Amino acid sequence: MSRLHQTLLIFATLGTSWLGMMIVHEAGHVLLAWLTGGTVTQVVLGPLVISRTDVDPNPHPLWEIWGGPVGGCLIPLIFWSLARWRRSSWTYLAAFFAGFCWIANGCYLAIGSFDRVGDAGDLLKHGAPAWQLFLFGIVTIGPGFWLWHGLGPHFGLGSAHGRVKESHAVALSVLFVLLVLVESLFFGETGAIF
Repeated sequence: MSRLHQTLLIFATLGTSWLGMMIVHEAGHVLLAWLTGGTVTQVVLGPLVISRTDVDPNPHPLWEIWGGPVGGCLIPLIFWSLARWRRSSWTYLAAFFAGFCWIANGCYLAIGSFDRVGDAGDLLKHGAPAWQLFLFGIVTIGPGFWLWHGLGPHFGLGSAHGRVKESHAVALSVLFVLLVLVESLFFGETGAIF
């Protein structure tokens, strides 16, 4: 039974981290759009779409666009810091999520600085130099891997021999299913209208 829970925990963590990463990334766009006087017209999230935030008017597009990757790194870091401070049994999951977000956002901009897609393309179009995007990637990917360092046993790897906290596997699986349902029902391609 422990291997089943281990597999469940690993896949639920990956799926929830992917969906959660898009949520905090788009939350960064939304926050910076609002702070700079922009109007968020739509947020698209979902398990089968690449997330996006539409802003119109957008008086300060560079700030709003940078808000996605920066917020997408800082928000999970705050979650992880709070979990550590509280000495939560869930701290390893917060660390994994934060590391996932730092690596994903860093790769997104670093690679995007070459192929000019998504936020990277928008940043370049609005005047951000490519070296800033590449530097953001370098600065975030390393700490992302550092956050993951030593987490293997929590996921049943190595000396844990497949043993994991079963309650965490079940709870994270339920969270993943709930995120899929909420995103599909309320934030699909038609998006949430603000």
